[in-house]
Parts: sequence; structure tokens; C-alpha cells
Amino acid sequence: MTYQKPPDGGWGWVIVLASFFIQFLCYGSPLAVGVLYVEWLEVFDEGKGKTAWVGSLAAGVGLLASPLCSASVSSFGARPVTIFSSFLVAGGLILSSFAPNVYFLYFSYGIMVGFGCGLLYTATVTVTCQYFEKRRGLALGIVSTGSSVGTFIYASLQKELIFVYGLDGCLLIIGALALNILACGILMRPLPQLPEVAVEKPGLENVPDAYLIYHEKDQKKEENIGMLEKEKSLEANGNCCSQENYPQMTQCDIMKDNSNSKENHNCKQLVKNKCRTYLDYWEDTINLFKNKVFAALFINILLFDIGGFPPSFLLEDVAKSANIDKEDMVVPLVFILGIMMAIGKLVLGILADFKWMNSLYLYVFTLIATGLAVSAVPFAKTYGTLAIIAGTIGFFTGNWSIFPYVTTNTVGLEKLTHAYGILMFFAGIGNCLGPPMVGWFFDWTQSYDIAFYFCGICVILGALGLLLVALPFWKNCKAKKLEPSTKSYAYNVAPAV
Repeated sequence: MTYQKPPDGGWGWVIVLASFFIQFLCYGSPLAVGVLYVEWLEVFDEGKGKTAWVGSLAAGVGLLASPLCSASVSSFGARPVTIFSSFLVAGGLILSSFAPNVYFLYFSYGIMVGFGCGLLYTATVTVTCQYFEKRRGLALGIVSTGSSVGTFIYASLQKELIFVYGLDGCLLIIGALALNILACGILMRPLPQLPEVAVEKPGLENVPDAYLIYHEKDQKKEENIGMLEKEKSLEANGNCCSQENYPQMTQCDIMKDNSNSKENHNCKQLVKNKCRTYLDYWEDTINLFKNKVFAALFINILLFDIGGFPPSFLLEDVAKSANIDKEDMVVPLVFILGIMMAIGKLVLGILADFKWMNSLYLYVFTLIATGLAVSAVPFAKTYGTLAIIAGTIGFFTGNWSIFPYVTTNTVGLEKLTHAYGILMFFAGIGNCLGPPMVGWFFDWTQSYDIAFYFCGICVILGALGLLLVALPFWKNCKAKKLEPSTKSYAYNVAPAV
């Protein structure tokens, strides 16, 4: 399947706007789930680690299912997947309002909403990359900003809805809002495909169905031999027929034999094609991991999500555990984190488009800054300090806008969907493990200090590993020892605006 050259504009801006609102509507509640998390702790009276699974599943399931999401978008297209996912997300949120216990939330909020968000994220990123090339960083920055804007708006909205309508009413209302994803999905017109050269099929495949009937004069040599053998066998068995009935019987027998052989051939060919497809998929996957930068990316994204995701999920409870008065918390910490994340995504996306900017090194810098900010959480004892840390974490975790950009420059646009699905799978593992691990640390030590030190170290280790692999030193050493290869896995600097 070959698409035309990205237009870098035109209907692409409609795609960007629709994708922005899709991420706004689907990710608003899951990323601001910290507000709901505090309420669920009181309603169901479970441990922090057990309750944290609800939000971690919502963030992780969609990423774990990224290979399936990528296959769905590749097979059915972004528009049908978006329309289906709108009902999945809305249905999960509405069902969550009737949850009798935290285990029901694992399915309704964690799995249903999480899987729907994963489908929508893959669809929006894929179709945006198809429509943009020179301005891809800006376009992805605008699209990914939607989830951040949704985070800080839903943080305040959910808090107000809980105060007015209660927890159940809040979930019903935001579930109804999620149905607007359907309207946005209708606008996601796929990029036209280039016309493929028709290849003539030899033999019977070229003949219209109306002419695929038996004629004695048009028989092949093998069919004539088959008729003679049948005639001899019939005579030997004494099954003789009248002259007028015999040709009709042999004609039906031959047509039946040809039909059976054709069906068997088609089944064998189908099985063979499916096996070849799966073998090609795993061969392409192995080739991707031969790229050192890609291999480092998947380790990095796992560590980043283990350490970088919990702060956005648990900051509200961190403030509560630090005995900070509710009156001092003028603005929810999730609100601050969300609005700074929106700014970070837009700014970092624009920076990635400049010719002099290496987007990979920019991404590594944001990781190190995030790790240091997360490690500083235990030192924050006032609302003002926590607000500054939340803003810093939010801005630098806006690097999600340049992560697809880095992936595209590493593996190429034609392998983006495949590679991104693999990377998001490992990101999902990190999202699922991060918040429960922090919750277990608290249940064990009755403090968040050790947990956030651990999170910060994970993020920094992932960043340093990626930086070490991407250094030009390795490329120069390889160039001295080996001849130039037909396949290059060197990381390319971002294209100019």
C-alpha cells in the first residue's frame, strides 16, 4: 500500500484539529485520574497499590495492545477505528459509574477505556504522520497537546462534577462527552493512495466467470485423459450408461473434480500467504532490533513510563499525605501539570522542526530533566514547591510530542506503524507497573520518598542508555571497520522547516 506524498497542509490541518479534539476527549479523564483516585480510595476503602491499578490499566492497556492497535489501523483505516473506539471509551466511562467494587473498575475503566484510548492514539498519530513531513513536528505537537489540554480541563471539571453530582454523576457526564469522538472521527479522511499497476493474471484467472463452464472441444489434454480413464473404469465395473446420458455425467464429474481441486488449492494458498505474512512480520521485527537506537528506545520507554508516569497520577495524594491544607491548594496539581505539559508538547514539537536541532538529543535532555524533577518530589513539603515540581515534570514530559518524530527518523515512515506498536507495548508495561509499584512502596514504608527516588533513577538510566547508543562515536568506529551497508541504521537529524 503506497500513499501519495504528504501534502504538509490542506486537509491535513483538518486532520490535526480533529486529532487534537480526539485526544482531548479520550485522554482527559485517564490522565486526570488522580482526582478520581482519591475518591475511589474513600469509596472502596482498598489499599493504594490495589486502587492504583485502575488508573495504571487505563494508561497501560492501550499501549500493551499497541501491536493490535497498529494492525487494526493498518487493516481498517484510521476513520473506522476512531468511530468504533468512540463507543468503547464512552461505554467504559458510563459503566464505571455503576461499579460496585474496584475489580469492576479494572474492566470498565481500566481495560475498556484504556484499549479505546490506545486505538485512538495510534490512529491519530499514524494519520498525522501520513499528512505531514516537513511540518511533522509542529503537527504532532498540536495533536498531542490535546491530551494535555484535556488533562488540566478534566482535572478541574471532574472535581467540580464530583462536588455537584457525585462520583457516579461525574462519570456519566464525561462518558457522554466522549461520544463527541464519533463526530471527529468522521472528518478523518484517509490520504489518497497511489494507483497500483495492474498485473495480468495468467490462465483461468483472466477469464470472466461466465465463461468458466465445461466445453468438450476446449478441454485440456489432462482433462481428456481423465475422461478416457473414467470411461474405462465405468466399463470395467459394468456401469454402462446410455449414449445420451453419458456425456452429461462425465461433464458433471469433471466439473466437480476441478472445483474440489481449485478449492483445495485456494485453501493451501491462503494458509501459505498467512504463514508468509507472520514470518515477514517477525523478520521485520528482528531487523528493527538490529538498529541500536531502536533497541535503546524500547528500553528507555519502558523505564520512562515506570518512573515518569506515577507523578501525574499520584501528586494529589502526595499533597494529601504531606498534610497540605486543601485551602492552600488553590489549583489542583494535576491542572498545573496538564497545562505545562500542553505548553511543553507544543514548544518541543516546534523545536524538533528546526534544522540545527537534533531531535534525539532534545528528547534525551527532556528525559534527564524529568528524572531530576521526579527525584525532587520527596523534598517538597509545601504546595508552592509541589506546584513548581509539577509544572517542571509536566513541561518535560511533553516530550511525547517528539517521540513519534524520533521514532520516524530512526526507522523511517514506512516502518513507523510496526515500530511504534512495539515501542508502545513496552510503554504499556511501564504504565501498568509504575503507579502500583509506587503505591506498594507507600503501603510498605508509609512514605512516598523511596518510591520517587526509584522513579527518578529509572528515567535517568533510560536517558543515559539512549544517549550512549546514539553518540556519533559508534558510527565512526563502525565506518572504520565495516564497508558501507545497503541498510543504514544511523540516526538522522530532523529535517528543516
